[in-house]
Amino acid sequence: MSSENADAGSVHDEPVWDVVVVGAGPAGASAAYAAAVAGRRVLLLEKAELPRYKTCGGGIIGPSRDSLPPGFELPFKERVHAVTFSLNGKLTRTRRSKRMLFGLINRPEFDAGLVEHAQKAGAVLRTGVTVSRVEQHGPAVPDRRTVAVVLADGETVLARTVVGADGSASRIGAHVGVKMDQVDLGLEAEIPVPPTVAEDWAGRVLIDWGPLPGSYGWVFPKGDTLTVGVISARGEGAATKRYLEDFIARLGLAGFEPSVSSGHLTRCRSEDSPLSRGRVLVCGDAAGLLEPWTREGISFALRSGRLAGEWAVRISEAHDAVDARRQALNYAFAIKAGLGVEMGVGRRMLGIFERRPGVLHAAITGLRPAWNAFADITRGSTTLAGIVRTRPLARRALDVLDRRQTADQPGPAAREEGAPAPSDPTGVPEAGARE
Repeated sequence: MSSENADAGSVHDEPVWDVVVVGAGPAGASAAYAAAVAGRRVLLLEKAELPRYKTCGGGIIGPSRDSLPPGFELPFKERVHAVTFSLNGKLTRTRRSKRMLFGLINRPEFDAGLVEHAQKAGAVLRTGVTVSRVEQHGPAVPDRRTVAVVLADGETVLARTVVGADGSASRIGAHVGVKMDQVDLGLEAEIPVPPTVAEDWAGRVLIDWGPLPGSYGWVFPKGDTLTVGVISARGEGAATKRYLEDFIARLGLAGFEPSVSSGHLTRCRSEDSPLSRGRVLVCGDAAGLLEPWTREGISFALRSGRLAGEWAVRISEAHDAVDARRQALNYAFAIKAGLGVEMGVGRRMLGIFERRPGVLHAAITGLRPAWNAFADITRGSTTLAGIVRTRPLARRALDVLDRRQTADQPGPAAREEGAPAPSDPTGVPEAGARE
């Protein structure tokens, strides 16, 4: 704890932590690590016992790998060199790469490893702790430099700064006033399979552009288990469930009993949504930070968590509200200048994908530049925003599709555009182009 905390501690008989992080997922663990390596006293609070299951495909793309703590060894269950794409089970094609595209992990191991690194850096972990609310004014707060974190059992924890990383239904996010403009439902099944089936999927994932606007499904192999899931806009729960059931049956996996079946809402922030309030910051899912088109969230969690931890250190050192606000605004600027730009392009891509999935499917499976762009993004050599910014052809294509989307009138026919005759319903890939 800070050496300046003696007075506050003597009055309230409680220590004051420099940084308290709420939530020990990738965002929270990254924030705790960043603050702890800066030499601050950090408390990491998590309501579950670790390790714990999390609904997530578990894809680790290049930006995620680049954001990990030094020395972190990824617990890969599979290294992906091929992607099979299909358009609602049709027009199946596999693209291959000699170099690894991305890796697949199980979240319990991955998250626990990140927390362990934060602890090694000096963060203190408390599990089984539910945060009820945070207070920045009132009798629980000894001075204007302190935030009170009130636990469900009535205990109060004091901090110079609080980082909210408590997921998409974040209580800290509610305190900050986070606003969401896109909510999606993801359904997932972990399906143990025999070795003969596992071998068919080794090194390869399936991405299926789905029947609902903006929906898609995936198969991610992880040794003797396949992670199979779908995602689409909230409000289509029954149709999303049918999509998952049909998807599993089409793949020939309906005869295998899932070890886990789960669901999860992903929430994407509005562009004007706040990222801080006073001495409280939010990051990761709690801030609604994820890629709107693919709903990829791990890289956004790791990157925003690291930034939140670094700026939380600065806020903890702020001696007045004006300085704290300045540092919080700098954090918001850092997020918007990086992740915010990526999200802006992702929103445009989602709008196009909702109306013209066949166009994007044809491009990524039939045009080498589009496939190379996909490979570059997954490896981390560029981002979706970087491609639009640096490649004039991609920028012009996106602008044209944007204009067509605006001119189009909504209609169900758009989902069927360019649909070919059905391919092999088992999802076994055809011979595909190699990068």
